[in-house]
Amino acid sequence: MVNLLVIMGPSWPLRGGLAAFDEQLNRTFTAQNINARIETFSLQYPSLLFPGKTQYSNEPAPKDVIINIGINSINPFNWIRVGLRIKQERPDLLIVRFWIPFLAPCLGTISKIVKSNKHTKVIAIIDNMIPHEKRFGDHMLTKYFSNSMDGFLTMSEKVSKDVKLFSSKPIVLSPHPIFTHFGEAISKSDARASLGINENDKIIIFFGFIRHYKGLDILLQSMASESIKKANIKLMIVGEFYEDAQPYFDLIKELDLSEQIILHNEFVPDNEVKKYVCAADFIIQPYRNATQSGVTPLAYHFEIPMLVTNVGALADTVPNGKCGVVVEPKVTAIAQGITNLYSTGADYYLPFIKEEKKKYSWEQMANNFLTLHQRL
Repeated sequence: MVNLLVIMGPSWPLRGGLAAFDEQLNRTFTAQNINARIETFSLQYPSLLFPGKTQYSNEPAPKDVIINIGINSINPFNWIRVGLRIKQERPDLLIVRFWIPFLAPCLGTISKIVKSNKHTKVIAIIDNMIPHEKRFGDHMLTKYFSNSMDGFLTMSEKVSKDVKLFSSKPIVLSPHPIFTHFGEAISKSDARASLGINENDKIIIFFGFIRHYKGLDILLQSMASESIKKANIKLMIVGEFYEDAQPYFDLIKELDLSEQIILHNEFVPDNEVKKYVCAADFIIQPYRNATQSGVTPLAYHFEIPMLVTNVGALADTVPNGKCGVVVEPKVTAIAQGITNLYSTGADYYLPFIKEEKKKYSWEQMANNFLTLHQRL
């Protein structure tokens, strides 16, 4: 039985998909009459290490989630204080968010201290066990974190396999639920009007922060394909660069794509996401490698067909030919996939998307945590 539960991970005042996820998961537990709250960071990354413009949200704090802001990722004395405080509270379950080895010492140490009360069980929810961009010491740090856990919840088979490289402890697979906090979809015409986009244009979208592994450069090269240019398809890029943007700007110029690109190089607040996503005909995820993606449940929420590449677990949640198309992460394959989406038409995919999205509920994920806790 779980009466008191703590989620340790990103939350307001931090911004982004991980924070939104943790807050929605907390709401789901609360709806099940579990006393739940979030322990988040006062300092998540030192400014020197953060690749974006800011880590913090401009939006007000959520009123329906209890958030304690107090974890300093680089201060071991803080880890001890936080760990001892949570240990004394004796929560039944501590859920720890893990996505990058840099945070392993902090999260692992707090978890070890908390579970020393011989009561609290600690389950990690794993976004990435092996980082997209590898660094020296990653394996050692991730091993330390793994040893601090009692069990793991993953959102794809690929990540489950990666976890087994570090631990033999119990693992539960629970697909990434569909975000609902972005509000209801709006019509394509209203979305485009708000952005000043021609209602009759063919628009695809790349959404989310930009890093090499996400393959935006491959997509840009695909946009230069004769079939794409002939069809007059435009690409809307919406997201903040988490690496040097100049190579992308150079590629756009080199490929003479200026007239085909609509660029919004900023983080998009939650209440504005729908106008960008709903303005698009299709969502494109041209990733070089991946575990799972928060963009896929976003597409399901707004019922927009997708193109995903056949890497990691992306293809597992997008039935090929039904909810979109799955292609290899190559220029010609992506270009052909985009033209196939348009030749088939978005309306064809809608019934399949409506049916598929039923699988990804927050209640199911919450129940999977509780079931694993019971096993432990």
